[in-house]
Amino acid sequence: MTEHSSSPAGPDFTQGVALADIPQGGMLSGHVNGKPALLVRQGEELFAVGATCTHYGGPLAEGLLVGDTIRCPWHHACFSLRTGQVLRSPALSDLKCWDVARRAGHAFVGDGLPMPQPPKLAAAGLPESVVIIGGGAAGNVAAETLRREGYQGPVTMLSTDRSPPYDRPNLSKDYLAGTAKAAWLPLRSPKFYADHHIDVRCDQRAVKLDPARRTIALSDGSEVTYGALLLATGAEPVRLTIPGATLPQVKVLRTLADCDTLIARCGTARRGVVVGAGFIGLEVAASLRKRGLEVHVVAPGSRPMERLLGAALGDMVKTLHESHGVVFHLGTTVAEIHQDGVRLSTGVDLSADLVIVGIGVHPEVNLAKQAGLAMDGGVLVDGFLQTSAAAVYAAGDIARWPDPRTGDRIRVEHWVVAERQGAVAARNILGQRQRFATVPFFWSQHYDTTINYVGHAEQWDRLDIDGDPAARDCMVSYWRNDKRLAVATVGRDLDSLRAEAEFERQTP
Repeated sequence: MTEHSSSPAGPDFTQGVALADIPQGGMLSGHVNGKPALLVRQGEELFAVGATCTHYGGPLAEGLLVGDTIRCPWHHACFSLRTGQVLRSPALSDLKCWDVARRAGHAFVGDGLPMPQPPKLAAAGLPESVVIIGGGAAGNVAAETLRREGYQGPVTMLSTDRSPPYDRPNLSKDYLAGTAKAAWLPLRSPKFYADHHIDVRCDQRAVKLDPARRTIALSDGSEVTYGALLLATGAEPVRLTIPGATLPQVKVLRTLADCDTLIARCGTARRGVVVGAGFIGLEVAASLRKRGLEVHVVAPGSRPMERLLGAALGDMVKTLHESHGVVFHLGTTVAEIHQDGVRLSTGVDLSADLVIVGIGVHPEVNLAKQAGLAMDGGVLVDGFLQTSAAAVYAAGDIARWPDPRTGDRIRVEHWVVAERQGAVAARNILGQRQRFATVPFFWSQHYDTTINYVGHAEQWDRLDIDGDPAARDCMVSYWRNDKRLAVATVGRDLDSLRAEAEFERQTP
């Protein structure tokens, strides 16, 4: 085989580009010293940034410019055009940024700009130490944000997980499907945490919180004190309580260890039954199909995900999975699990050597309850994510906060929301008083089809569809009292970003 070298696409920005070739309020793709880059023109300002999102490598040229930010079309990460700094998760790392000069009607990209450095914080008024309980999305971003914002005090992360923070959304998608390597899962390397003096303690369970003394008792008998505390304990899978629910072939998917167990069983299993037709259940179904298993899905509703997405998208998802060989058993539940399969409430028997339960999660709030924090289907927090106890904040799956767009108190169980709350909570721990007003976002991947969802609509009285869900090209808007609350898109990434930006403009 003969190897061929290929030149980077687009112009070399170091050699100069005519200003007339850079659209006003737009982008031009090219490269800087062989690295993919974008030249952006906003008004009289020019910016040069890396062309690839630092999250999953999304093409930023297909994204959206909002003021002096650029947003990824895949998962809505947001970066500063001025500094390259990541402003919004799910990306964790900054973009490369270069200096741009104008000469004789041309733009020339020069040296790389220095990466943003943490500010110098005065110690007065800062907590002596910060403890984070939870090693998931919210906890990890909170720890990183504390260091980005210049906090020098001790930062300790206590996690019940046996593994350091990892990319949990990948578990039900590419990692379970066998298309992502285990090495891709860690959010950061052990060296990163060591270099940033973040003390990550895995397999540690907090059993008692005393807000008055600012202490945390651990299951090994030790005690940790804190100056400020972030509760980011996440959620636990809901488990079946029917006969046979504890048999060894019955599994849930929440942790990396859960996923590795599933992958090991997939090596010998031939047929799997997925209990539940929500996002996790159907992502698992898609991944098992990619591994060659016969897959049956059991759920009580008439179509998958209808309560959240409506009938049209529910039918689209069902048809998509059926086209890949998934068999649905809807309008029924699993009544019993036995050694060779399951029995449905309709009396039908399905053979199975693997049963995966994906019927939702419940927030892990036992520690907060024990400590006497205010509760309401989760840990109540104010607009700054502070709980009813002094110096105690909550973020992620457990937090119920006031939605500034509707005035409702909401709780959202999605990765990106948890990450963004972790960042805001960290800034507020440092006294910045930043209100959490970010528009919720999540995505769900099924084979080669992705559903993006921005906003929050637990209930709606009107649903508008633009495009054709059956063709997997549509935008669905969810309304209540003539106010658009949420938008789901399939095959329309830019529309999803525009809807998010519109919701932001409407946020008080």
